[in-house]
Amino acid sequence: MTRFDFLGKAKFFAGLSALLFTASILVLVTIGLRPGIDFTGGLQLTVFYSPGTDLSNDAIRGYVEPLLAGTSPAPSLYIQTVDGQRDIPNQGMTPVPGKIVTIQGATDEQEDQLRLALTEPAADSGIPRPIEFSVTDIGAQVSREIVNRAWQAILIALGAMMVYIAWRFRLRYGVAAVVALIHDVVITLGVFAVARLELNLPVIAGLLTVVGYSLNATIIIFDRVRENVRTARKASLAENINRAIEQTLTRTINTGATTLIPIIILFVFGGPPLRGFAVAMLMGVIAGTHSSLFVSNPIVYGWSLAADRARARRR
Repeated sequence: MTRFDFLGKAKFFAGLSALLFTASILVLVTIGLRPGIDFTGGLQLTVFYSPGTDLSNDAIRGYVEPLLAGTSPAPSLYIQTVDGQRDIPNQGMTPVPGKIVTIQGATDEQEDQLRLALTEPAADSGIPRPIEFSVTDIGAQVSREIVNRAWQAILIALGAMMVYIAWRFRLRYGVAAVVALIHDVVITLGVFAVARLELNLPVIAGLLTVVGYSLNATIIIFDRVRENVRTARKASLAENINRAIEQTLTRTINTGATTLIPIIILFVFGGPPLRGFAVAMLMGVIAGTHSSLFVSNPIVYGWSLAADRARARRR
């Protein structure tokens, strides 16, 4: 006997997962994601100013928005504050303020005007001249190719993982693992939609990493289930699954905790360029730990019960 009936609590945790999953779907449908220029095409300028420069996002927005007028639908403009370190003469490495300005849906002429306005602002504009800047410009055709490849990577990863688990274990295990992975990815994307975080290639990399993490945690439990079924033939499947979860619980919690520590550090100190990746990893590890314990195993158990009932009826 195990000390905790994990499958006995399956209805509660399944209800929680279903609630979060449904809420995430509704948020994704109604609010939608905020794709970055990797997926939409557009212009992104990163500008750094002299130390001590006090420049608000509203000041930049008020300066550049008139340049975007006359286009329907209106281009999207996003401004982020960043901090950097630059080697200033006679001062050494010094903190410098910066901005990341992203524009999507603008014409080529508007992009050129925005680039000029921020890198060589007019003297009476109230916008200082940057000490350093970089420009990223992605065309629509390139962004479409990136989108297609990102979806291909996700679908191939899910398909390959299901085939692998179905081959190593049984089909029901493969399906359960993929359902758990979809659960993790959808909930993570739901958080991105609510928080209006940018979906870009680093985030996709984070999601794929989460898929691998969640699958690894699930496989470890499945492997223990298979071993328990082989060595404890008189025990029920529910007892063997509960025992497998209990046997791997310490490892699952320790792995999740040690993984979260560097992710949290990355989120706090990584700055805006890495924040999306850190959030994807953070939410994915939490959702993946939950699903490896309380989503995939109840699916395997329910499938096995249904298969046993079907065999009994055929007799």
